[in-house]
Amino acid sequence: MSGPLKAAILVVSTTAAKEPSTDAADAALRQVFEQEGGGRWHVVDTKIVSDITTQIHRQVTLWTDGTEPVNLVITTGGTGFAVADHTPEAVSVLLHKQAPGLVHAMLASSLEVTPFAMMSRPVAGVRNQTVIITLPGSPKGAKENLQAVIKTLPHACLQAAGADSRALHSGGVRKLEQEAGVSSSPQHHHHHHHSHTHNLSHVTPTRHTIPTDDEAQGHAPRSNDPALGPSRRHRSSPYPMISVPDALALIATHTPPPATATARVGPSLTGSVLARHVRATEPVPAFRASIVDGYAVVVPPGGDMRGVVYPVVAVSHAAPADAGGNGGAMPSLKQGEVARITTGAPVPPGATAVIMVEDTRLVSTRPVGGSSVGGDEGKEAEEEAEVEIFAEGVREGENIREVGSDIEEGVQILGKGEEISAVGGEIGLLASVGVKEVEVYKRPVVGVLSTGDEIVEHDREGELRLGEVRDTNRPGLIAAANDWGYEVVDLGIARDQAGSLEEVMRDALRKVDLLITTGGVSMGELDLLKPTIERSLGGIVHFGRVAMKPGKPTTFATVPVKNNDGERVSKVIFSLPGNPASALVTFHLFVLPSLRQMSGIDPPGLPRVPVVLSHDFSVDKSRLEYHRVIVSVGSDGVLSATSTGGQRSSRVGSLKGANALLCMPSGTEPLRKGAKVEALLIGSLRSGIL
Repeated sequence: MSGPLKAAILVVSTTAAKEPSTDAADAALRQVFEQEGGGRWHVVDTKIVSDITTQIHRQVTLWTDGTEPVNLVITTGGTGFAVADHTPEAVSVLLHKQAPGLVHAMLASSLEVTPFAMMSRPVAGVRNQTVIITLPGSPKGAKENLQAVIKTLPHACLQAAGADSRALHSGGVRKLEQEAGVSSSPQHHHHHHHSHTHNLSHVTPTRHTIPTDDEAQGHAPRSNDPALGPSRRHRSSPYPMISVPDALALIATHTPPPATATARVGPSLTGSVLARHVRATEPVPAFRASIVDGYAVVVPPGGDMRGVVYPVVAVSHAAPADAGGNGGAMPSLKQGEVARITTGAPVPPGATAVIMVEDTRLVSTRPVGGSSVGGDEGKEAEEEAEVEIFAEGVREGENIREVGSDIEEGVQILGKGEEISAVGGEIGLLASVGVKEVEVYKRPVVGVLSTGDEIVEHDREGELRLGEVRDTNRPGLIAAANDWGYEVVDLGIARDQAGSLEEVMRDALRKVDLLITTGGVSMGELDLLKPTIERSLGGIVHFGRVAMKPGKPTTFATVPVKNNDGERVSKVIFSLPGNPASALVTFHLFVLPSLRQMSGIDPPGLPRVPVVLSHDFSVDKSRLEYHRVIVSVGSDGVLSATSTGGQRSSRVGSLKGANALLCMPSGTEPLRKGAKVEALLIGSLRSGIL
C-alpha cells in the first residue's frame, strides 16, 4: 500500500451532536495522529453522532463498506457503564474479527494511569478491510489509549487491507519493532540469544507510557495534577522563565490569524482594519464642476476676453438636473455666449473655462422670461442679460474641476491593512466614491474572568469578611479592553474547583476569541488554571513565567475548539497575575498585541517613544521592570517621564494616571534624572505646559 493510511474519527456524544463546539476529543486525537503517527496517517473525516446504536452503525458502515474503505475507524465516547453507553455493543455486532490484544494494550496502559480504567469497556477488531477501535469519551483517556496502540496500528491496518503477510513479517519481530519505533523489554528475547549477544547498551529503560512529541517539545502537562493533593505539588515552578522578547515572539507565533467580515461603510467602521484593497467605484467629481461663482465661457483663440459684452444664455446651479437645476437639458455653449454658474455646479457642455464673478460687470438685465431692458427701471424679478468680462490670457480648463481630477474611477483609494480612523478622514473618503461595503478583519471578542474563592464583587454591600478581596481586576480589564475598541463579555467570578473552572472556561471559549483570566497562576495548591488548560481542555501552555517585574507568573496558552461551522480554530487564553497593577501592565504588554494581531493591525505592538526621566528611578537587580509613569510634553518639545508613585505590585495607588510603561533594564545602579529611556505609550500624552 502506498500513500498515507486513512483514519476516520466518530465522536459518540449526544451533547456534542447538539453543540459540536463542546467536543475536545477530536482535536486531541488528531494531535496524536499528527505528532506520534510517524507521518503515516491522514485523518480524512470526523463525524459526531448521538449515543444511538443505529446512528453508530450507519456511520461506521459508510466508512467500512464502500468501494474505498478507510483503514482505521476510531470511536470516542459511550464505553462506560452509564445507561446511555452503547458504543461497544454497537461496534461488536459489526466486527468480523475480534482484536483482544489491542484491547489488552489499551487497558494496560490506562491502568498505569488510574485504577478507574477498569470501568472502560473497549472493543477492537476488523470489519472487511478496516480496523475499528473504541476509545473512552474523555479527551485525556482517548488520547492515552490511542497513544498506547498507534505505533503498531499501521501493521494491523496493512494486514487487514490485504497486504502479503509473508512479506510483512520477513524480517522477524525485531524488524517490525524497529519500523514501528517500539521496543520491547529485553527479557522477552531470551530465545534470540543465538542471533545476538545482550551487551548492556541494548537494555532500554522501562517506560510504560509512550513519550509524546509534546513532551519532547516541552508541551506535555507541566502543571500540578490537582488530584494528587498539596503534598505532591511542585515546590518550584515547572515552567521555564523566559524573556519578554521571547514571550512576545511566542504570542506572535501562536495568535490565530484574523478572520474577515463584510462591514457597511459608516461611523461604526471606526477602528476597523481593511482586509482587502478598496478601489473607487466612481470618479470624484463625477461631472465637470466649477470651483468658483462666475461664468462658464468658451475661450477664444489667444484667450483675450477683455471689453466684450457677452449675452448670458443659461444658468447652472449646484443642484441635480431634476431638482431645480437644469443640468439635464443644458444646451451646448457657443463661443461668444456665457452661462452663469455657482461653485460646485456642472459646467455646461462646450464650455472650456469659468471666469470669476469678480472679473465681470453687469451690463443689462431682463425681466424673468421677458426681453432685455437697459438699467434697472423694471420692478419685477430680473435676470442678468449681458455681462462684460475683464480678463486676458484666459486658459482652457481654468477654474474647472475635471471628471476624476480628485479621484479617478478604479484607482485604489485605501490599501489592505489600513486602519479606518475617526480623525483621518477615511470614512469620508469611502463615502465620497460611493463604496457601501468593505471587507474588514473581525475584531476579536474578549472574555474577562476572575478566579478564586476569596474574590467578591467589587460593589457587594456590607463589610469584607476575613480573607475576602474585592474584584478590582475584572472592571479594570473590561474598561481597558473596551477603551481599545473591543467587545467584552463579562464572565464573572469562577470558584476554585477544578470541575467548575473547566465548565466555566469551556462555556467561555464558545462565546469569545480571547479569554483573560486573573488570579490562579502562581504557586498555590489551589491554582487550578494551568492544570485545567492542559489536562482538561487539551490546550498547550506556551509560557508560564516571564522574567519581568511585575507580572512574572503571566501565562499564555492556546486551546483547540470547534467553531459554530464545525471548523477547528484556536482560542487564546491569557492568565494574568491577580494583583491589579500587574494585571494592567501585562494586559498592555502581552494581551493587547495579541488582540491587535487578531484584528489585522500591523505592527500590533504599542508605540515606543524615548523619554527623559524627570527624577531618579531605582531598578531591579535581576528583572526587566515596567514602571508606570506619566509622560508629558514640555515647552521644549521633550517628552519627560514621572513615576506614578510606589510600584510594589500589590499597591493599587500606583495605578493612578499612568499613560505609559517605562522599560527599565535590570542593574545595580539607579537610573539618574535626565537619562533617556524607552517607554510604551498606553494612553494619550499629557501637556506639561502650564
